[in-house]
Amino acid sequence: MSLYGKILLYLEDEKGMKNGIKKRYLSLILTMMMAFALVACSSESSSTETKQSNSQDVKSNVTVENTSKKETQPSYTGGELKVHFLDVGQGLSVLIQSEGQTLIYDGGDRKTSSFVVSYLKEQQVESIDYLVSSHYDSDHMAGLIGCLKAFDVKNVISSDYVHDSQLYTSFVNAVKDKGLQMQHPSVGTTFQLGSASFEILAPSSINPSDSNNNSVAIKVMNGNNSIILTGDAESPSEAAMCSSGIDLSCDVLVLGHHGSATATSWDFLQATIPEYAVVSCGIENQYGHPDKDTMDKLQSMGIQVYRTDKQGTITVTSDGTNLTWSTEPCNDYSPGDSNDQGTQPATQQSQPTEEVSQPETQPAVEQTPVVANTGNENMVWVSETGSKYHRINNCGRMNPDKAVQMSQADAEARGLEPCKKCY
Repeated sequence: MSLYGKILLYLEDEKGMKNGIKKRYLSLILTMMMAFALVACSSESSSTETKQSNSQDVKSNVTVENTSKKETQPSYTGGELKVHFLDVGQGLSVLIQSEGQTLIYDGGDRKTSSFVVSYLKEQQVESIDYLVSSHYDSDHMAGLIGCLKAFDVKNVISSDYVHDSQLYTSFVNAVKDKGLQMQHPSVGTTFQLGSASFEILAPSSINPSDSNNNSVAIKVMNGNNSIILTGDAESPSEAAMCSSGIDLSCDVLVLGHHGSATATSWDFLQATIPEYAVVSCGIENQYGHPDKDTMDKLQSMGIQVYRTDKQGTITVTSDGTNLTWSTEPCNDYSPGDSNDQGTQPATQQSQPTEEVSQPETQPAVEQTPVVANTGNENMVWVSETGSKYHRINNCGRMNPDKAVQMSQADAEARGLEPCKKCY
């Protein structure tokens, strides 16, 4: 029985009834006890509600915190990618390996075909997932025929044109003997290679008579690292790549056409902004590769250089964030031809006198192409300090933004000579 009930029974007792004062006194006590009881219950209820509310708030905060942690998890940077720049003399061959998958980009000339095959076997290559022929010049394609015969090949990627050489016929037949078809993916197509991937950069169009600019160019990406290979692509193809909208920035650029003057334009370098450049060429080759103008560009931009003619086969390994090279860069910016003086003078000591003596006449000369050109004059391009005139405004080291166009007659009147590179 509750305390309240016991008190009521007591009040109804005969002895209690005889004493009215006692009854009233006890009634007052009862009322006070009931009031205290109500206050205590209310306080306890309020305390319970507060605890429950606080508990709910804590749980809510934990959930938000966990969600926040998930959102800030570091992104996956990729597995290991290893790239081998093979010393195939005056040619190009690049082996790429990632997580058990293999890509071979070009295979060098006939003389180095057996070397390429043996090198791949030394690297434990049993099958080739992607065999890429940039174009059909012998110094790029011949060794691929040996690879087709020696290994299980799953995919062949090549340029969509026909070459009239017997070597090209041998290549096509070797592909057919494997039961494969030559694939010609369009620009922007991406393929997976282990933890890495590669994207087709070129060619955007095919010119049957321009083998070099038909070269298949690719960008290999592993995490935050990337490498661009362009075969023998020259400035027209580079311009198309720059206009494609594809991100061309990279860590490593393999110079187009072995470092010749016809490739590695200013615009392309400014779009790729590589930290390293790799030049694949032969020792004292007959073409004078790499060209002085090309190497001067690299040096002026502070791009570190690796060269197969100076260092042999070179490898670089990517973990998705960092690059680890097999050797230090040689940073040899000398041209392949020691007699190559480039299109810019070695010294510009004589230039100030010439420039000071002509300041008043220069504006009139610069106006000539716009005002006086009738379509009959042969127009040329001249750099600010150069001693030669050019057919294009980005030849060699010339900055196209500062090049001036004028008639050939005016250029020759200034004592300028035609550039041997573009004329």
